[in-house]
Amino acid sequence: MTLKLLDSLSLPGDPAKANEDAFGAAETCALVMDGATPLGDPLMPGPSDAAWIAQFGTRRLLAHLKDGDAPHDSLRHALADTEKSFIALRRHPVQEKWQTPCASMMLAAETGQGVEFLWFGDCAALIAEKGDVSIIGETLHKRGQEAARAKSWAKDGELVGSLRSGDMLSRHRAARNHINQGRHWLFSPEPRAAAHIRTATRQLTPGALVVLASDGFLALVSDYGAYGIDSLLAAARDKGLAALGEELRAVETADARAEKFPRFKTSDDATALLLEII
Repeated sequence: MTLKLLDSLSLPGDPAKANEDAFGAAETCALVMDGATPLGDPLMPGPSDAAWIAQFGTRRLLAHLKDGDAPHDSLRHALADTEKSFIALRRHPVQEKWQTPCASMMLAAETGQGVEFLWFGDCAALIAEKGDVSIIGETLHKRGQEAARAKSWAKDGELVGSLRSGDMLSRHRAARNHINQGRHWLFSPEPRAAAHIRTATRQLTPGALVVLASDGFLALVSDYGAYGIDSLLAAARDKGLAALGEELRAVETADARAEKFPRFKTSDDATALLLEII
């Protein structure tokens, strides 16, 4: 069994800024990683700490998987690689947890016993097989929580458009300080996170379709109600991911002040892969 990449899309939320999503694919595996928006000055070289961890983590996971490591072993090794690189390259040690680069991810890997999905945070997988469509991950729930926060934190109905503004920044930092404890583990320079990865295994037959996506792409379902999970997967197959990316940005541009759809950014980075089981 192999995972054939049919289509891919990765759009920055702001064309003038770094895309803090990353993705990769090989014959037996594919993944999407979504770096968490930085909330302070960068610790790492490059365009942003979020872009660094998404790109570095994706490269190392794929490298270990291509070397023949099992998915869980690949994750453990990639997290250890990330910790080593972070300690070597950071400008100074982390003083508060919110400074730690971290990312959500969704990984799909063929194991011989089926396709194993491993995930942190709010990336997700959509699966269509024999007329049935299902979702793996907590994106819809987590995006609903974020929209509720955006609505409650907004002042006078204005767009909550900046994560770096006064009281808003303090709230986001306080929330980020809860990473890597309880149920809030993410891909980060923290090898202990491997023990907290969420997993699911599916026996998929040839012809099944899989979409791996960051929450920014899945906002078409979770935030804007433009699609259900079944119709989104069908549209990815029939229209292509680029067309869906255009629809996504059109919705966000039409509601640039976030008056209809409460959110913290006008547009988020949006990444999706369309895969076929062969």
